[in-house]
Amino acid sequence: MNLSDKVALVTGAGSGLGAATALTLAAAGADVILVSRTKRELDKVAKTIRERGREAMVFAADTADEGQMDKVFAAIRKQYGMLDIVFANAGVNGVWAPIDKLKPKEWDDTIRINLRGTYLTVHHAVPLMKRKGGSIAITSSINGTRTFTTAGASAYSTTKAGQLALGQMLALELARYKIRVNVICPGAIESKISDSTEKRDTQAAKVPANFPEGTVPLTGGEPGAAEDVAELVLFLASDASKHISGTPIWIDGAQSLLV
Repeated sequence: MNLSDKVALVTGAGSGLGAATALTLAAAGADVILVSRTKRELDKVAKTIRERGREAMVFAADTADEGQMDKVFAAIRKQYGMLDIVFANAGVNGVWAPIDKLKPKEWDDTIRINLRGTYLTVHHAVPLMKRKGGSIAITSSINGTRTFTTAGASAYSTTKAGQLALGQMLALELARYKIRVNVICPGAIESKISDSTEKRDTQAAKVPANFPEGTVPLTGGEPGAAEDVAELVLFLASDASKHISGTPIWIDGAQSLLV
């Protein structure tokens, strides 16, 4: 899966799935554009990429902010004039609370970051991909696509369901340009997204769900690694997946099949 001379954009690239994917794409030969809100984390990832002989551009930006994303893509157009690979990965868990206690601003914040951020990323990336085609992968979740028992996660699950719908709509819309769009739905994966989770009175929204022993059957309950997702993105970015588009891929060790 050789990505030599390819240009990749990764959002949420400072840690977790984004950082692991950026490093994996660079190891396969791609130059990588890194976008996240924390420059210190991005600089660390960029340093490793450059040590491996690939180029890295760093942008500390909020993917849901139109003005900031305008500037990011203006710089990408000036430097490269094109994109081959997009991993729209930036997102948060947000606030998990019963629907009657979830505040409108908390709902809006999660929708803004997860859905608007994905929209703006793809909106700007597509014009740079139309000439040659390429691959877009969107990070969704098992929540909102296969499982619906995470107490209080109504806003989060709504955004994840929306990302799947968006990905499948775009797979058809962009097929004429040879742009493939697929949606990655992780289950329990080691990452820092839980750092952005605020839980409030979730017990009040909980519905009992009885799981077999070990909630990740393939690993006996252990979560997957960020590198597992990175390898999937690499596959979707490569010619090995050239006939795959519009597909949700659950990467969860069969976890979501338990409910």
